[in-house]
Amino acid sequence: MRAVTVRDKQLSIEEHPDPEPGSGEVLIRVRGAGLNGADMLQRKGAYPAPPGSPQDIPGLELAGEVADLGPGATRFKEGDRVMAITGGGGQAELATVHERQLMPVPEGVDWPAAGGITEVFATAFDAVFTQAQLKQGERLLVHGAAGGVGTAAVQLGRAAGAHVTATVRNEAHRGAVADLGAAQAIDPEGFEEHGPFDVVLELVGGANMPGNLKALAMAGRVVVIGVGGSGPKAELNLLALMQKRGRISASTLRARPLEEKAITARLMEKHVLGHFASGELTVPIAETFPLDQAEAAYDRFAAGGKLGKIILLP
Repeated sequence: MRAVTVRDKQLSIEEHPDPEPGSGEVLIRVRGAGLNGADMLQRKGAYPAPPGSPQDIPGLELAGEVADLGPGATRFKEGDRVMAITGGGGQAELATVHERQLMPVPEGVDWPAAGGITEVFATAFDAVFTQAQLKQGERLLVHGAAGGVGTAAVQLGRAAGAHVTATVRNEAHRGAVADLGAAQAIDPEGFEEHGPFDVVLELVGGANMPGNLKALAMAGRVVVIGVGGSGPKAELNLLALMQKRGRISASTLRARPLEEKAITARLMEKHVLGHFASGELTVPIAETFPLDQAEAAYDRFAAGGKLGKIILLP
């Protein structure tokens, strides 16, 4: 098979042996693979794949057709349309995934959109609802709302009946983010004046944290799941956090064990995927690239200023 390959921080398309599904695993013929910030870090050598995942083939999410079943894999059959979060290896013509991590592709969703659902919507759902426990009627602030996770969080917040405010640096994208469900799509500068917020989803990094605490409602929750915009370090006024009885949490999905990833997949099936079939949730796609143009896709991601996902189409 052909796959995007990272060697010495450079990208190439190389031939690899076809993977074989192990016990409980499914072989997927990949039709769409989303590009994410973690892939950019892996290329730089800053975010290696977890043990058991390919170390030289990036790709945290994929969608495709079941091509073969490993021993004990019974949930899906050959030809089924499936999608998943993976530890790596998604940016290839073939990939193996444990069947417990797989989800069915919702009816009516095409391959590019399916290839961009799992990582961003699972990340957003886990952060906003599992961790921060956003409730109907609460106020949600989404930083970096024009990116993949940001557009997912805006839509999920709206679907849950929350009042969503989104920070979007590129003014040209604010109208589109508002159309996705943000009651306000604002410039990041001075965002704290638009509070208070019950939940803050931090996708930009440390520079926002003083403002987040200032804008936090009583008993508010800040969830940090991205630092690529302004770095990982922040100075916090712990007294302000104490006075508001606030909470700060943070997480990643990639390194979680199979059991936790399986739980996330089942929660997605129960609470999220039906909204794609109904058309209430969508995957904004900035651009698609064939596998041979992976380096151009990475360059486009690095350039910033996009709305939604960049998808590779093997």
